[in-house]
Amino acid sequence: MSVLDYIWLGILAVFQGPEAFSIFGLAISITVIMVISGFFLGILVGATPGLAGPVAMAISLPILISTFGYNTDALLPVLGFLIGVMKGATVGGAVPAILFNTPGTPDAFMTTLDGYPMAKRGEAKRALRIAHFSSVSGDTFSDLVLIIGAPFLAIMVERYLDLPEKTALLILSLSFISAVVGGSVGRGLISTGLGLLAVYVGTGEDFYPRLSVGTQTLAQGFPISTSVLGVLIIGAVFKELDDLRSDQRASRMKPITTSDTNSALTLAERIKLAPTIFRSAVIGTVVGALPGIGSTLAATLGYTAAKRRHDDAEGGKFGEGVPKGIAATEAANSAVSGANLMPVLSLGIPGNAAAVFLLLAMDSISGFNPSPTVFKFDPVNLNPELVMAFGIFTTMFLANALNWTVGGRVMRSMGFMIRIPKHILLPSVLLLTLTAIYVQETRIEALYFALGFGVLGYLMRVFGISPLPFVIAFILGAKLEETARQAYAATGNDPWFLFTHPIAAVFVALSVGVMILTSRKRGSV
Repeated sequence: MSVLDYIWLGILAVFQGPEAFSIFGLAISITVIMVISGFFLGILVGATPGLAGPVAMAISLPILISTFGYNTDALLPVLGFLIGVMKGATVGGAVPAILFNTPGTPDAFMTTLDGYPMAKRGEAKRALRIAHFSSVSGDTFSDLVLIIGAPFLAIMVERYLDLPEKTALLILSLSFISAVVGGSVGRGLISTGLGLLAVYVGTGEDFYPRLSVGTQTLAQGFPISTSVLGVLIIGAVFKELDDLRSDQRASRMKPITTSDTNSALTLAERIKLAPTIFRSAVIGTVVGALPGIGSTLAATLGYTAAKRRHDDAEGGKFGEGVPKGIAATEAANSAVSGANLMPVLSLGIPGNAAAVFLLLAMDSISGFNPSPTVFKFDPVNLNPELVMAFGIFTTMFLANALNWTVGGRVMRSMGFMIRIPKHILLPSVLLLTLTAIYVQETRIEALYFALGFGVLGYLMRVFGISPLPFVIAFILGAKLEETARQAYAATGNDPWFLFTHPIAAVFVALSVGVMILTSRKRGSV
């Protein structure tokens, strides 16, 4: 089999998968329907302040798995829906930032700097068109890099990294995420340490559970859905409800009246924005390929680079309604999503919240194990994981096609979402999250665990500790221990295997170096 054969099989897996229904005798695949449904839901939640793509993905994942099951046929429909949500939320987040000066997510803050001034001038629709065009362009560029870069990364890892090196790579990833994501190195390490502590409760060798304090409930460990959804979603809801008591801005917000009659972007305007979009797309792709940094930094770097190259004489100052400011921000933060799947598919290492839920879906459903072996090309024996990888790429391009065609029109119609009162929205999110957890676990203890982790997530946010290192450490903790045990056995029970192998020693040195350099810049707590 050639590479083209694998690509074609991946495309067929999406469009000729299990049939949802037929139109005039033409079968419509359930995967296609799930991508479309997820895409529209993503725009909806992206346009709603207080919600974001990861929230919808978190609530949807347990329900999707309970609906479709755990067999291989469920993988593409579930991942297709989640990818659709991720893609739709990427463009939808610009709506409240431009129309209401309210960034729904942290990375959309830079969009408000020039988007809202344009809206106040009566150019809201034009600003939304610029945001849409830039976002989809950056996202598509990032997806192309993903398809090329993920197999290359997997080949490099498989060729040069053995068990000691893979153990050190996991340590480097956790160290990098701890140092970069948290408000400081100390806070990041606290978050990572709590995640490792939580994942090792109830686990152990020879049927002897650890850290269970003699109780059967803890001996089973914490279900991953309760910890991840509790810290990320329930904790955020608790914090938002707490902030709602003193924050009444939502009741004072007034929508922008759009008076621009001709808001279409001409070809000349698109060409003028192209260098800015390309530069920011490259920045976002590079940032996204590094686990843990996220789209907020990418948006900031893209905006700063565009501002540095901008001539005020050619179109006003940045921060006063310059189209390039919107283009730079949206292209950069959108380019993160595709590139961030490179370490996910090749190494099983997530870097942001959206990637976390994609990885959880891959780990929960059989038939796909994110690792370098996914991209092992075998011309004789069919590699079903490689077919599935190209199926995932196909769903991404299908979502991009929706974004290019109907995404802009749907996005511009979502301004009404800002008017949903938070005192109604947040309890609804909490109820849906708890329902999703119970659907997945079907035992009352899971709800207690989720609420407990929600309190932990709330306290982490109060003290300025990012919950993302906790979640990623919880997901990678078991893999880290398993790899370390295998490396220890493979090296003849050498306790210094991390330092006797040159590449592993370099990774460990980089782990320490990242934390030292980051602490010097920020100041550790």
